[in-house]
Amino acid sequence: MIFQKFTKNRHYRGVNKIKNTFMEPDEIFLDSKNLENFNTQQFEGRIEKAISKKTINYLGIFFILIISIFSIRLINLQVQNGDSYRKRSENNILKKINIFAERGMIYDRNKEKLVWNKKNDDPSSLYTRSYLSPGFSHVLGYISYPAKDSSGNYWQNEFIGKAGLEKQYNEKISGENGSKIIETDARGIVHSENIINTPKVGNDLTTTIDSRIQMELFTLIKDLSQRSGFLGGGAVLMDIQNGEIIVSTSFPEYDSEILSLGKDADIINNYITDKRKFFLDRNISGLYTPGSIIKPFLSLGALTEGVIDQYKEILSTGSISIPNPYFPDQKTIFKDWRVNGWTNMTEAIAVSSDVYFYSIGGGFGDQKGLGIMNIEKYAKLFGIGEATGVDLSSEKQGVIPSPEWKIKNFPGDPWRIGNTYHTSIGQYGFQVTPIGIVRAVSAIANYGALVTPHFILGDKKMEEKNQIENIKKEYFDIVHDGMRQAVTYGTAVALNVPYVKVAAKTGTAELGVARKRVNSWVIGFFPYENPKYAFTILMESGPSGGASASSIMRQLLDWMSINTPEYFK
Repeated sequence: MIFQKFTKNRHYRGVNKIKNTFMEPDEIFLDSKNLENFNTQQFEGRIEKAISKKTINYLGIFFILIISIFSIRLINLQVQNGDSYRKRSENNILKKINIFAERGMIYDRNKEKLVWNKKNDDPSSLYTRSYLSPGFSHVLGYISYPAKDSSGNYWQNEFIGKAGLEKQYNEKISGENGSKIIETDARGIVHSENIINTPKVGNDLTTTIDSRIQMELFTLIKDLSQRSGFLGGGAVLMDIQNGEIIVSTSFPEYDSEILSLGKDADIINNYITDKRKFFLDRNISGLYTPGSIIKPFLSLGALTEGVIDQYKEILSTGSISIPNPYFPDQKTIFKDWRVNGWTNMTEAIAVSSDVYFYSIGGGFGDQKGLGIMNIEKYAKLFGIGEATGVDLSSEKQGVIPSPEWKIKNFPGDPWRIGNTYHTSIGQYGFQVTPIGIVRAVSAIANYGALVTPHFILGDKKMEEKNQIENIKKEYFDIVHDGMRQAVTYGTAVALNVPYVKVAAKTGTAELGVARKRVNSWVIGFFPYENPKYAFTILMESGPSGGASASSIMRQLLDWMSINTPEYFK
């Protein structure tokens, strides 16, 4: 049924008008109250109410005000100041310029800043790169700044890493440039600017380096070089379990900020011409004759191949002699550095007997030798002569002398037993890098695990290990014992300190025909009972019989016992 609703508008004078509307009955009852299941928060089931005239009036006033404001601004721009803006638009130009992104900072393992950005008053938004110094330049490297041509336009729009970690991780720490539009007049005065792309700051790097130890070790190497006439030196301290490099420092070094700016031509030219090679990272790119630090690796090869056992003694009277291949009636003499008497393997490592290692390397009398091929085999097992994979560019591979190597370098001169003898004590054509040697001695300390040296903390991929097979643990223990005896009474007695037990091996590699200059080495690990860290120190080309690398390591241990004793626990 449909109901009819009548509404009357009454007037005392005039015609009555009746409006008729129709409503369904259920609508009447639905509107009378809110039924269940209606969402009252969404206004379901509520009687609609018309917008009031007051609200409509307010909205009208609001829109009138907006239109008035725009109209006034339009009159100002087009009528009152139109001519001036027209002239400005004709004379002004718009330029899109870069907003240079900040490079990420570089920290040491304790979150101390190694590299950071320093803002200046340059209107182009450029900043300068600052470096912790001294002792870090070869690891951190330097950069090339954005560069302009003679017209003031940038032909290089980025900061580019040129060496060290700045180069190796350039993509990670460089960030992403932004841009903005600027309006300038004919006189170059900026009238407006608007950022259209916000620059993105580069990622930070946290390194494995302990800046405290590195700075101290650099100072010790520098002082000994300047005091005793060494050309320079390098040192590496590394975690033997994961390859984290705690220290890698090389002297002499360049100033990273001077090279980055490239303005001080005199200093830079001195870096280039100085015979001490300021640009050479001795740990990564330097190749040096190792001398007697090779002997522990030769010992492991001789034990594994059954050439000798740990107890057999070899007599050292100060030299051995063999027939001269050119003059059979004469003898070729191979000297020891001193008379050592009857010597077994651990004693030979401790006192660094050359005669002992001539004999087990090349053979002598009734003592069988490893031979040059096995010497090469076991050196390579410990990564000697190969790249370590360290995360810095320009790493050099070493050289292990062999008959093939000699044919290539000395055509027509065959390999002789004397060449094997000299190779057995780390002479002849043997060349190694300090980073390669610290990796090799780490593998002695940790019973045969070759780790990859690296500079970024927490890099799990770089912490992977390769295990050397077929060398018994007991053979490693024999070599450990010999290196410990080197400290308690042998050639490395300078490292016999009361606060930590150290195992070590020294080396003195003679240089040149006159043999008046030497490379001084010390390698080893600590703590002895539970090895954690391996070290290598090289002092390059110093006077024979002078101060040695061992003296530097002793001073560093003393300093660490006071300032960083946690490394000895």
